[in-house]
Amino acid sequence: MDALKVSSKSSPSSVAGAMAGVVRQHGSAEVQVVGAGALNQAIKAVAIARGYLTPSGIDLVCVPTFVDVDIDGESRTGIRLLIEDRNAAPHAHLTVDLRDQTGIGSPADHRTGADHRTGADHQSPVDHPVA
Repeated sequence: MDALKVSSKSSPSSVAGAMAGVVRQHGSAEVQVVGAGALNQAIKAVAIARGYLTPSGIDLVCVPTFVDVDIDGESRTGIRLLIEDRNAAPHAHLTVDLRDQTGIGSPADHRTGADHRTGADHQSPVDHPVA
């Protein structure tokens, strides 16, 4: 699927309609912009598309990344917006072992949140799923 290209002159409601249609059909859409004016129009379109899709249970989220874009043989930095339903895919649970290599704590202690240095029992942010 090709990215929807948005310019500073694009109509936000027209982009929103295209975005909503692509998300309904494919589950996600990619939007590509170059420049502040184009990004402004694209973000307004995301807000409008959320209104179009919310009644059908689709909760749109937007994930921006930088991308190199070739325009008339010139390389420019653009922004690609991944537009997708927050509820479409199950959230992955990420557990990261941040213990140092000195042997402080055992794996069992890490899972329970015990801290050998202070004797405290706590929940670390890494013990919670990443949303």
